[in-house]
Amino acid sequence: MKSNVVSDGVVLNSHGPQERPYRMLLLHGLANSASVWENYLAQVPATHCALTAELPWRAETIVSFASSYDHTIDAVKAALRGLDGLADVVVAHSFAANLLMAMVDHELRHGRNPMPQYGIKQIVLVSPFYRRQAHDFTWRDMSYFFNGFHLIMEEGLRVASRGRVADDVLLDMAYRVRDRVGPYGWTAFFDTYLRTPWLLLDRVDVPCLVVTGEDDIAAPPAEAMALARELPDARLEVLPDCGHFPMAASPTAFAAAVAGFLGELDPMPAAELETNL
Repeated sequence: MKSNVVSDGVVLNSHGPQERPYRMLLLHGLANSASVWENYLAQVPATHCALTAELPWRAETIVSFASSYDHTIDAVKAALRGLDGLADVVVAHSFAANLLMAMVDHELRHGRNPMPQYGIKQIVLVSPFYRRQAHDFTWRDMSYFFNGFHLIMEEGLRVASRGRVADDVLLDMAYRVRDRVGPYGWTAFFDTYLRTPWLLLDRVDVPCLVVTGEDDIAAPPAEAMALARELPDARLEVLPDCGHFPMAASPTAFAAAVAGFLGELDPMPAAELETNL
């Protein structure tokens, strides 16, 4: 694995030879890290070079994240710029999935199409948060995500520990992670979520795959279904027996879903590949 510091607190880790014809960028969610993709990386197609991004909202740096929480899409742009216009496929999980959509929306509203700008040919949105209309949000939702935010952290820790940590210890760890995220991190997440009804989804001009776990307690499958319906060219995959972290909890099923979707990507001409590399 080769690491490269890009900018804005972003580090890119390369998994696989750079000469592979496709490059796939993996973006992790809030208070996670690139390690959340480990189970999936073992099954990445041989035709792809996967690059995992360590983002400013990763577990190790979440405390300092507060100072830049209102510029979160800049980190997404920095990760994409670090690929020199050869993103090909962007796979984003949870908070990062929403930030990716927010970045696309921001660029479109300013007269720029980020797809050719960053070389994006396909997008995979994993466990995204989405509401179609503003009135879909209620005070009950605020209460649920405010008081139950630690439950998302607990699930991530449980999946990562693979049953090696007792439940009471996991719960204590989850509260600690929640406290590290703090009000600013939580506000960045929920503010991004609240803005989803106004996303310019009808102008997303690349194929998208929306993946959700049928037992997701954070981003319900119904929201992923609604998002897939609103995107012009989207496929939905609901994976059984997993929750908010399908790439870690059900890597085989997740890899199969992504591989089927990636099979639709046309190979980059050899001459263009050599020019860009």
